[in-house]
Amino acid sequence: MGNTDYDVYTSARVESGVHHRVAVPPPQPFFKSLKYSLKETFFPDDPLRQFKNQPPSRKLVLGMQYVFPFLEWAPRYSFQFFKADLIAGITIASLAIPQGISYAKLANLPPILGLYSSFVPPLIYAMMGSSRDLAVGTVAVASLLTASMLGKEVNPNENPKLYLHLAFTATFFAGVLQASLGLLRLGFIVDFLSHATIVGFMAGAATVVCLQQLKGILGLEHFTPSTDLVSVLRSVFTQTHEWRWESGVLGCCFLFFLLVTKYFSKKRPKFFWISAMAPLTSVILGSLLVYLTHAEKHGVQVIGQLKKGLNPPSAGDLVFVSPYMMTAIKTGMITGIIALAEGIAVGRSFAMFKNYHIDGNKEMIAIGMMNIAGSCTSCYLTTGPFSRSAVNFNAGCKTAVSNIVMAMAVMITLLFLTPLFHYTPLVVLSSIIIAAMLGLIDYDAAIHLWKVDKFDFIVCMGAYVGVVFGSVEIGLVIAVVISLLRVLLFVARPRTFVLGNIPNSMIYRNVDQYPNANSIPGIIILEIDAPIYFANASYLRERISRWIDEEEDKLKSSGETSLQYIILDMGAVGNIDTSGISMLEEVKKTTDRRGLKLVVANPGAEVMKKLNKSNFIENIGQEWIHLTVGEAVAACNFRLHSHKHNPAKDESEPWNNV
Repeated sequence: MGNTDYDVYTSARVESGVHHRVAVPPPQPFFKSLKYSLKETFFPDDPLRQFKNQPPSRKLVLGMQYVFPFLEWAPRYSFQFFKADLIAGITIASLAIPQGISYAKLANLPPILGLYSSFVPPLIYAMMGSSRDLAVGTVAVASLLTASMLGKEVNPNENPKLYLHLAFTATFFAGVLQASLGLLRLGFIVDFLSHATIVGFMAGAATVVCLQQLKGILGLEHFTPSTDLVSVLRSVFTQTHEWRWESGVLGCCFLFFLLVTKYFSKKRPKFFWISAMAPLTSVILGSLLVYLTHAEKHGVQVIGQLKKGLNPPSAGDLVFVSPYMMTAIKTGMITGIIALAEGIAVGRSFAMFKNYHIDGNKEMIAIGMMNIAGSCTSCYLTTGPFSRSAVNFNAGCKTAVSNIVMAMAVMITLLFLTPLFHYTPLVVLSSIIIAAMLGLIDYDAAIHLWKVDKFDFIVCMGAYVGVVFGSVEIGLVIAVVISLLRVLLFVARPRTFVLGNIPNSMIYRNVDQYPNANSIPGIIILEIDAPIYFANASYLRERISRWIDEEEDKLKSSGETSLQYIILDMGAVGNIDTSGISMLEEVKKTTDRRGLKLVVANPGAEVMKKLNKSNFIENIGQEWIHLTVGEAVAACNFRLHSHKHNPAKDESEPWNNV
């Protein structure tokens, strides 16, 4: 029902001539508008701003600092910073060495490549990266993807040399893609991997990785190359006669040790170093145990000989010929995007904790360049893994020098200590991987998604189920497709609401959200909650017609004042295309035929510009376009009251139009 005091108030406003004409923005040249749109898409941070009004020498310095961020903080570097970075670098090296060997095995690559990949890429990133906390190294998900995608084309056991060369080539193309995205300012593409997608994908990949480690835990020599749950379980339970109890007991003991240390460090954050040192401690204890008991002769598989020396060049090993080049490109693109998303997300998370800013496009260039350099120096794909970066952060790192310290520790290991890993049991590496992967299964995030947004939960579970029961690629595709479908649904089927007046105010809100909001007799106010494009124009036309039909039926059944005005609140309509304008013209024709008046309220600048150019404003009449819903309702109420007192009055006459 209407509000009497409100009716008096609005009539007084109208009679006093309070009405604001909705302005049409001045016309802008097409290329100027296009330039603005492109700038906001590709250069929202305006990287050239700092170069303005600077002398040439200063521009050169700023340019060098932009490409090599370490030049910006290096002059201010102090001995106190070095002490903190030294401790952090040694701590993450103790984690990087066993993890590097483990993840290389996960990728079906020689274990030494895990150490190579923890030497050259961190040095490149330290010079070009903008994050102070990111610790560079190999990651389990990218390792699994590499094994899964390359393993379909080349068997790593039958043709290890070609498989190795394809891994280098995939890393090269991943680096090219990553650097290109940064140089072309296309970082927004990574944003298409939503939070829900990442949660489900990471959890699925972690589950698959853990299942794959049953090979090492049970001491199996033959195992399925497939990653799906059914294939893995079939492979495990059809070889029960091959299970090695010695390996199983050893694996469970070390896994228990790793999980206990992780739990302790989580409860006592000051003792984070206990969890960080646990993998290296496990490797040392496992190697000593095997060496003293000769367990390698009783079914416990060991790494074997690792050759000494730094990274050999591999630029000549890259494969740029058919039929394997497309496999390398596809693997590089998928692993590169996943690694990029993880690295940037981790870097931004820790930057937020320390209240500094990292440039996403700079990070892409840095990660891309380190992978290009890595592919030429016997490394495979690297990024900034969360586990290693968290240890780096907790260890109190100050700058990227911690990556240099870690690289130096790995260099010493490569030059002098690799023979010590000869007796390292593979089951220990499997335990290290499982312990790391369990942390990627984020139950709390999934529960939060279920509570907050069921559709996001479906996206998350789609990614998880696709990875676990299909493959890593299938899970990723499912998640991205569901996310895109959601976006398309929002665009194609935007929400429309009926608005009512909050009592004793000039505020209008959705009547479903605010049941106490009053309807205005003879007027229906509809809010369109999205831009109007070709994809939703037909739907909106039909939905507006249905709202009108429903309102008229309701008024007839209640015997209230008949419907006379349709007010469209377009405050949320950020843009409109020609299909949308045609839709509005058709709605106006429909309302005219039914003896109703169409009123537009709160149109934005872009919408007004297009309505003006299409002559829609001239067609509907300037007096029927209002600045706010309140003014539109006031105008309609004034006309309703005027018509009651003077039925012969022409309703098309403009009222107090100033």
